[in-house]
Amino acid sequence: MLESKIKHFDWIAANDKKARRIQKSFHLQIKRLLAARIQENMAILEWGCGRGDLLASLKPSIGLGIDLSPEMVRQAKQRHEMDQLTFRQGDILKDKIESVFDHIVLDYLTGYIDDIQACFESILENAHPRTRLHITSLNTPWRIILKLGEIMGWVMKQPPSNWLSTQDLINLLELAGWEIVVSSSEQLFPFQMPFVAPILNRFLARLPLVRHFGITILITARPRRILDKPENLSCSVVVPARNEAGNIRPALERIPSLGKETEVIFIEGNSKDNTWETIQKEAKYYTGPHKVKFARQPGKGKWDAVHQGFSMAEGDVLVIQDGDLTAPPEDLPKFFEAICSGKCEFANGSRLVYPMESKAMRFLNLLGNKFFATTLSFILSQNIKDSLCGTKMILREDYHRLLKRIDEFGDFDPFGDFNLLFGSSLLNLKIRDIPVRYKDRLYGDTNISRFSHGWILLKMAWFGLRKIKLRGYADK
Repeated sequence: MLESKIKHFDWIAANDKKARRIQKSFHLQIKRLLAARIQENMAILEWGCGRGDLLASLKPSIGLGIDLSPEMVRQAKQRHEMDQLTFRQGDILKDKIESVFDHIVLDYLTGYIDDIQACFESILENAHPRTRLHITSLNTPWRIILKLGEIMGWVMKQPPSNWLSTQDLINLLELAGWEIVVSSSEQLFPFQMPFVAPILNRFLARLPLVRHFGITILITARPRRILDKPENLSCSVVVPARNEAGNIRPALERIPSLGKETEVIFIEGNSKDNTWETIQKEAKYYTGPHKVKFARQPGKGKWDAVHQGFSMAEGDVLVIQDGDLTAPPEDLPKFFEAICSGKCEFANGSRLVYPMESKAMRFLNLLGNKFFATTLSFILSQNIKDSLCGTKMILREDYHRLLKRIDEFGDFDPFGDFNLLFGSSLLNLKIRDIPVRYKDRLYGDTNISRFSHGWILLKMAWFGLRKIKLRGYADK
């Protein structure tokens, strides 16, 4: 069986010139889709690398391509091998790789693997906690068209293959110890045709019902592992505080101890009351268990305050606790446990699960939150019930990676919620909602303007749609 597969793919390597020419646009789209999920200068392992064109296009810092076919490997070496790219012959079910990689790619390979679950279990050995596995596979409804393509000579004759639905792949990944980050079907139109291809692939393919019928199933998964014990990690709680003088002491009293050490960082933001003086006074006389820091933000806006606080933070885990305390600090241990246990990599607060107090959120704000949550869920391809809750938690190392990832966006988000969610999506972090009970404000007035700020949020949602959801088909 193995020998027949080797002979078949050696034959393809020698005879697929016409098919590759016809499929040029299809493979170009695959390269762009994966480039949208894999940043340059990463360590990448590709099983079933063929001639190495996809691996080379991803511009890895270290790239290892392995293929069953000696002839494919010979051609890959001839075309691409250099200091950072290496190719060799091997079998994914038999050969072991000692190194770990940032990304592992299986491009249209699962159809030819005899034991897919064993394969997924095996490649876990090449993954660290932040490794992402990317799988492409033929969407089952296209099976008949593939057969027609074989008859017409557009597609090379296929050996007996596995036919896997999206749910089949998800099930096997979960059985093998992986967790799905995002999954989608792509490439409704696998040709480069001005106007037609963008409309079909970037817009029509995203619509309900139609979005399930792309040619390619594209799945990104992560290892399901426990990050660390809570007692081994420290936490920094950043509290942006503008006109919150009456909430400073309650914040210090109510923020619980998280992990081996908790530091509370107040960032005062252009207050009209005595918030700055209150922070200094409370920090000076504080005798509780937390380490306390404080500063004034250098610019304006919540994101500027959060960025200032996170830059001062020393904890392994970073979390935002809004100074109005309407999202209770008592819920922070739930966020901390979710991060430490590895259940998620970005913990996003959700105020829209439990009943909220009568004055906690006005009706128009509630509608706006629901709209933006639905929009963000579509953009990120991960379910987000409340995109604008102030409580958000992330590992400090992931936050610094996130800053580099969103640098290309510029200064587009004065609030920070979209910066953090968009950046987490671009890093393929697993996002989970953590429900909180939303309370009435006990001091001061809200700093949010429903209409002017709502318009800014709407523009940011459109920005995310273009830069993230439609990113894989952007012209390059």
